Amino acid sequence: MFTIVRFASLTVLLTACTLAQAQDESRTRILPLGGRAPDPARTLSVSGLGRISAQPNVVDINVGVVTYAEQARQALSANNEKMAALQKVLKDRGVAAKDIQTINVVVRPRYEKDRSSQSADESVRERDQRIIGYDVVNVVSVTGREVSKFGDLLDAVATAGANQINGIDFRIDEADTLLDNARKKAMADAKRKADLLAGEAGIVVGEPILINEETNRRPSQQRDVMYSLGTASPARQVPIAAGEEELSVTVHVVYELRSSRERGEIRPLREQGEPRNPRERESRP
Repeated sequence: MFTIVRFASLTVLLTACTLAQAQDESRTRILPLGGRAPDPARTLSVSGLGRISAQPNVVDINVGVVTYAEQARQALSANNEKMAALQKVLKDRGVAAKDIQTINVVVRPRYEKDRSSQSADESVRERDQRIIGYDVVNVVSVTGREVSKFGDLLDAVATAGANQINGIDFRIDEADTLLDNARKKAMADAKRKADLLAGEAGIVVGEPILINEETNRRPSQQRDVMYSLGTASPARQVPIAAGEEELSVTVHVVYELRSSRERGEIRPLREQGEPRNPRERESRP
């Protein structure tokens, strides 16, 4: 993004680089006191960045039960029993009902090639398969709000019958207060840059006339803890490292420029109707 600032014969070229693509974006337009629209040539555009880091306080994970039997009803019945036990353990460990959600239920046949096929055509032999049983998969998404105890929770659900665990996702819940602090830092950073640039040009920063905000929540890192059908349970007290998450806000601010013609007096750089150059001023009666 390029912004050009002009004052008399002075031209200042400013370059601002936009950071990562924002997930949430809002725009706010602010007019200076009196409602007078400023001259676009008498403005200064800067960007400010505010960052806040914090430890995640919520963790999400997918927990599933996979069962197999020769008959679909048998596989489903066994799966239902284990899933009921798993959900009881989750609730006994303090996980609220609202934080347990079924996300996938599958009943699928398991096939085996029919070795008795007499066809000479290989493609036909590939199609000659018979059902030897059924797999039933039931997966729930679990939200844990005590990150420090989540390793114990993983051990408990594995002991209760969970044999498919994957996709740990750490995040910050209710981050509005943290984002507000990042916004304050971003605005302070923008004002600091504007004052510095305007001061070097011998001019004064006026009021903000346009504010554009970009909010970026760094995607949570997902860690795979995969236990599938037939594997052993994880070790007791699974070590969990939550790390830190970063929230950032970028603001793009357009300021009106003013000139200080007398000590302590700040006036607009060019009042409406004032001539743009001395020749124009002299030609007036």
